[in-house]
Amino acid sequence: MPNNTRTRLIAGNWKMNKNYTEGVQLAQDLANELGHDTHGVEVVVCPPATDLKGVSGVIEFDRAPFGLGAQNVYWEASGAFTGELSCDMLKSVGCTHCIVGHSERRDYFGETDGDINLKVKALLAAGIVPISCCGESLEVREAGNQVDFVVGQIRADFDGVQLESGDQLVVAYEPIWAIGTGKTATPEDAQEVCGAIRAALVDIFGADIASQIRVLYGGSAKPGNVAGFLAEEDVDGALVGGASLVAADFAAMVERAAE
Repeated sequence: MPNNTRTRLIAGNWKMNKNYTEGVQLAQDLANELGHDTHGVEVVVCPPATDLKGVSGVIEFDRAPFGLGAQNVYWEASGAFTGELSCDMLKSVGCTHCIVGHSERRDYFGETDGDINLKVKALLAAGIVPISCCGESLEVREAGNQVDFVVGQIRADFDGVQLESGDQLVVAYEPIWAIGTGKTATPEDAQEVCGAIRAALVDIFGADIASQIRVLYGGSAKPGNVAGFLAEEDVDGALVGGASLVAADFAAMVERAAE
């Protein structure tokens, strides 16, 4: 049975798609699709860095019913870190959330659990909610080691992290083999790992805070399958890739989450 005590969250990761003009248009289209009522579902969109200010303007001036997230951050406050963005820079354009530890950042750009740990701590100190990603490769899944692998990531990513409440942090479980491949984990697959994530969060943060942390499913989630994932006890929403680039599809997923 789904959990009714945590507010569901549907987050869109636009990845490296949509230039500034296209990003503003997509945000406006999404605002029109959603109207001004998401029926209790929290919605966040995470555009490329060049689009953040434009999407922030849509949220402000169109009173769009979604929050703004970034796709990456650096943990230092300022300095000679060419190409990076600080927490203060993200806050200055209205970001309330930030994705960290996405499998593409880990695989393509060599980010480690140690890097993600520093980013999570920096975001929390700045009052930005990390959407911290974890997940296993096909090789790990086929070996049957997915639970141990993901729990190991969780423990490393949150080592020394302190929370005052569970709404300061979001975890996104994304089986790497299901991202952009057309393959999708079953709801039961997702629940197995998300339940293990929840148990690890209890060990790290205590039962009260762990019960408040939203755990999302990410990996080829779309309007036709999201309801199945949301029916599971420890799945509180979705981190959406490709479907977030089509306003009608993303809005439909928000509607499914509101049911």
